[in-house]
This record gives sequence, structure tokens and C-alpha cells, in this order.
Amino acid sequence: MTQFRYIFTLLLTTILAACVSAPDRPSVQRDTPPPPTYKNPAPTETPRATASRDRPDPALVREIADLWRSFPGTTGIAVKRIDGDWEIGHRMDQYFPQQSVSKLWVALTLLDKIDQGRASLSDSIRIGKEDLTLFHQPMAAEVEKNGAVVKSVYTLLEQALASSDNTANDALLNHAGGPEAVRKFIAKNDLGKIRFGPGERLLQSGIAGMEWRQNLSYGRTFYAARAKIPVEQRRQSLDAYLADPVDGASPQAIVRALDKLARGKLLSENSTNLLQSILKRTRSGPNRLKAGVPAGWEFLHKTGTGQVLGPVATGYNDIGIMTAPDGTRYAVVVMLGDTTASIPERMRLMQSVTRAVARYHPG
Repeated sequence: MTQFRYIFTLLLTTILAACVSAPDRPSVQRDTPPPPTYKNPAPTETPRATASRDRPDPALVREIADLWRSFPGTTGIAVKRIDGDWEIGHRMDQYFPQQSVSKLWVALTLLDKIDQGRASLSDSIRIGKEDLTLFHQPMAAEVEKNGAVVKSVYTLLEQALASSDNTANDALLNHAGGPEAVRKFIAKNDLGKIRFGPGERLLQSGIAGMEWRQNLSYGRTFYAARAKIPVEQRRQSLDAYLADPVDGASPQAIVRALDKLARGKLLSENSTNLLQSILKRTRSGPNRLKAGVPAGWEFLHKTGTGQVLGPVATGYNDIGIMTAPDGTRYAVVVMLGDTTASIPERMRLMQSVTRAVARYHPG
């Protein structure tokens, strides 16, 4: 009996032990790299054809909001359906530095003057060393080699817009009547919150806290002189510019101006077609808005890029018109007043905006 009781107790103990859950294994914590400064948010939901001429797809509205909210810095975004009744965006009514985006207003002013018969595309303009500006001016090498060059208005339009040549743009500005002529054109056409600055040389030297001298146009002289300016002085000048940019414009005003341009409300039909054809050949900023436009869509645009101080980049912009295969057009504006995001991150933001517009297109 004692042996039987021992065997029974042993069996019962084994059965009870099998019913007890094994203890949990301790969780393993793995080191993970810190998240990037900026990462495109995923699309909020599967696209549905809920957009129309009168209202945007709610999913597009949410996706643009997510992009804007997650990007570091002062960002302005505006999207407008041309020939439609809706526009969306963030910080749409705030002034942002335009930088070379303002070349568009110079071209419009001069083409308007041509439409009035007061100038011609074949007009010749002489450009000498005294007319050189600074930063991006491919024409400077030709001028310095030959002492002076003569270019037609048409050639200068191509160089100023498609190549964003600052010297070509200033030559067109002078031929159009100067900054005041551009401001009058903006006012005449009720373009709203769009300012025009004093011209490239005074604008850029002022941003850097410097007095302009013409010898700053030659070679790397401007960069060398700017490097001697105390950092705090440069920072104060840059902060003042960003707070109230003399060349500022609001994203909303720009998309509405692009809408008027596309609908032929600013220029004659010939001038409208000419300007848009040049903007389709823009070579600057191929990885900004343009890189998010799908194959089969048309796109025309103008970029702008401001000065950099330390980790802060300013006036990094792209504005354009994207046209769907069915002919529907959208004006798109992304303006970065100031940001610490890297260049690839800035490009990804812009690509994400145009990609989202196309994704939620109802066609």
C-alpha cells in the first residue's frame, strides 16, 4: 500500500506540473537609430474619386496637412484647381521670401509691355561688366571674356526663366522699366500679396548685411566679402529679412496669379503661350515639385533659392502648374521660408505635394 501511495503521488505531481504555464521570456530591447529629421507621412487612406471641380478630395486635404505639419521650419503650401472653385493649403496668406520666383513677375511685366507695342522680343540689350549681378549668372563668363554681349529679349527670357540667370533677369528688369514697373503690373492685375524687391544686387547684399559695390559681381568677390561680415550681423540682417521680406509673396497670391496666367487673364494669347513654353523648359530644380509629377502629366515651373547661414536655409521654393492627361490643371506652390531640413528632405516634401495632387485627381 505504501508503494502504491508513493506511485500515485508521483503521477499526480507530474500532471499538475504540466498544467502550469512556462514563465514569460524577458523581452529583448534592441538599439534603434533615431528617427530622421523629416519623413514623408504615409498616405492617409486609399484614394477615392470624391474630388470635383468645386471641392478637393478630403483625403488630399488631410495628406497635405500631414506633410505641412511634419516638416521642420516655416513652410507655406498652396494648391488651387485652375478653372475650379477650390484651393487648399497652410500659411497661405503669409509673406514668404520669393528669391528667383520673382523672375516670373519681371517676365510678365515685359511681355505685357510687348503686348502693348512698347517693346519687342527682338529688341537688343547690351550687357557689360557693369551689369553683372551675383550668385547664379552663367552669362558672366561670356561677358568677362568679351567685355560685353548683346542679347535679344527672347534670348534673355529663356536664360532668366529656364536657366534662372540673375544677370539676364536684371537686364530684362531694366528693359521693362525697373522695379516700379513690375509693382505697377502687380497692382494693375490685382495680384494681391506679391511684393517686388529692389533687384538682385541690392536684395542679396542687404540680406547679407552688406553695402553693394559693383566689384562684388566679379568671380568670388561677394563670397569673400560676405565671409568677413560678423556672423551676428549677418544673422540680424537675415532675421529682419525673413520677418518682413522685401520680395515676399503669399502662397495664396501666387496660386491665384498662376491661375490667371493659365487662363490667359494676364497676357495676350501669344505671350501666354510663349511664357508657358519657356517655363516647361525650366532646368533648375528638377528634383523639387517636378519629380513628383507622374508620367503623362505636363508641368511648368519656376524655382527660387535663398541664402544659407549655418544650418538654416532660406527662401527654398518652387511654384508651378501641373496638367493632367485629361486637361485638368492645378497651380501648386511650396515655399520654405526657413528650415534646417537637408536638401533631399526639402525635395521629398515638394515631390510629395505634387504626387498627392496627382494621386487624388478624379480623372
